[in-house]
Amino acid sequence: MALIVQKFGGSSVANAERVMNVARIITDTYKEGNNVVVVVSAQGDTTDDLIEKANEINPKASKREMDMLLTAGEQISISLLAMAIESLGYPVISLLGWQAGFETNSAYGSARISTVKTERLQKELDQRKIVIVAGFQGLNKYEDLTTLGRGGSDTSAVAIAAALHADRCQIFTDVTGVFTADPRKVENTQKLNDITYDEMLEFATLGAQVLNNRSVEMAKKYNVELEVLSSMVREPGTIVREVAKMEKMLIRGVTKDTDIARISVVGIKDIPGNAFKMFSKLAAKGINIDVILQSVGRDGTKDISFTCASSHADEAVEILNDIYSMEGGVVTSDTTVAKVSIVGAGMQSHSGTASKMFGALYEAGINISMISTSEITISVLIDKELADKAVSAVHKAFFG
Repeated sequence: MALIVQKFGGSSVANAERVMNVARIITDTYKEGNNVVVVVSAQGDTTDDLIEKANEINPKASKREMDMLLTAGEQISISLLAMAIESLGYPVISLLGWQAGFETNSAYGSARISTVKTERLQKELDQRKIVIVAGFQGLNKYEDLTTLGRGGSDTSAVAIAAALHADRCQIFTDVTGVFTADPRKVENTQKLNDITYDEMLEFATLGAQVLNNRSVEMAKKYNVELEVLSSMVREPGTIVREVAKMEKMLIRGVTKDTDIARISVVGIKDIPGNAFKMFSKLAAKGINIDVILQSVGRDGTKDISFTCASSHADEAVEILNDIYSMEGGVVTSDTTVAKVSIVGAGMQSHSGTASKMFGALYEAGINISMISTSEITISVLIDKELADKAVSAVHKAFFG
């Protein structure tokens, strides 16, 4: 008897028809003799609707009260799904995050999981019940409800799979797996049969909206085998696990991130410690930095540019103006950029990969403003309006 954790996103349970479809997927898994724990997100656009309602009342509501509100979305979906499974004649119970043993820190809106106490989950599984758990939420030391941030249901599912030593964690989405690029926008994409944790983490971090990057990090840490598959089409998906490739280099795909901003600080003093002062201040405010470019010093000054999430752009500019405005530094923000990346293990030891990517962009008439490389990725910063064109050009160069 295997233990399977299944996670369904909001689009998979958006209406009554889809809820019943999900119920049949779950019960089919159960009928095969498996124990099943299911993690569910709020239905459709419920979370966005709740945020809109909050803004009508108080646009500056505290994060604690926002978490109290937003956890209601998952409560609705788990109870409806449990009712659907009941109607099919199977034993089932729905549990909120805290009932399922999720304990978190107190970072309202973006809480981190401290532990998952599995006693209640195991008790219900021992009674051969299907257990439906509200994703995205937990309880902190003050016994306040907390939410894990966008994509938190993926993280909830992997956390349960890790805590219960599940045989597999299936993430059901509206696509049939992980593709070499977004199949809705790029021609001739290919579905991957498998992908490594590191490659999937780069995909998630670089803009592919298939899996939440925190969930992939956790899956790798606890060696949880993931499968990305569709709740609409019954076919095998993409397996995320450690895959031995020896020294073979294989480009796994092309992705884009348009939710970024380029911050530039021009004319700061070329002295030791300036970069540390800049990035330590940003880190203290929880602003993650990605691509960094520093100019060669001249006339006692230098320029530094970097990218961050566009939602943090204004805060980053404010922080840096406080530091450098009195020193003559000029801080600017540009949200009209996008990052396009290729992902694949072994790039550093295989020549010609970067030139092939840059050649494809050149032939498409796309200018590159910044470049970043790692062992498994090459990323470029370009004009946001050309992002889809760039992804198609690079994908064609590598995949035909």
